[in-house]
Amino acid sequence: MAEEKTITLKESEYSKLKEEAEKATEHWDKLLRLQADFENTRKRLDREKQDFVKFANEGIIFELLNILDDLERAVDLAEQKHQDFSAFLKGVEMILAHLYEMLKEFGLKPIEAEGKIFNPNFHEALMQVENKGLPEHTIVEELQKGYLLNDRVLRTAKVKVAVQKADGAVKTEEIDTDKKD
Repeated sequence: MAEEKTITLKESEYSKLKEEAEKATEHWDKLLRLQADFENTRKRLDREKQDFVKFANEGIIFELLNILDDLERAVDLAEQKHQDFSAFLKGVEMILAHLYEMLKEFGLKPIEAEGKIFNPNFHEALMQVENKGLPEHTIVEELQKGYLLNDRVLRTAKVKVAVQKADGAVKTEEIDTDKKD
């Protein structure tokens, strides 16, 4: 065990030492409060981030509710077995136009395909067909639309591409459509 020693200090030295100890205690308390504030801020930011992720699609989902309502009304109308299918078709076309317009407002636009030259950044070739009237790699048919979201490819357009005859044989092939994007 260590022996305790007695030290004699002048009153001014004792006062100064006591003052420094009080400052050290204040700094320690301040450090503890700052650590607690930092931890609380971190937890709050984590909660806000989780809420942001959770509700990031709230705006688009809210807009889709109107279209959902319109589709439900169209189904109800069809279930009533009205004979005027032209009115039903017109209603569905109006709903589709409304959906396209709403998605456009969120930055969605279709990728142009048919008649364009194949570009692997925007198109996925599912088939090749012989076509002497078009330049090689011209898209002759769009099998599924592709879309850009804020100028970034969301889904490539699935297309059929023109090729020229090779060695007297027609180059045609189907490509696996189960490929994941």
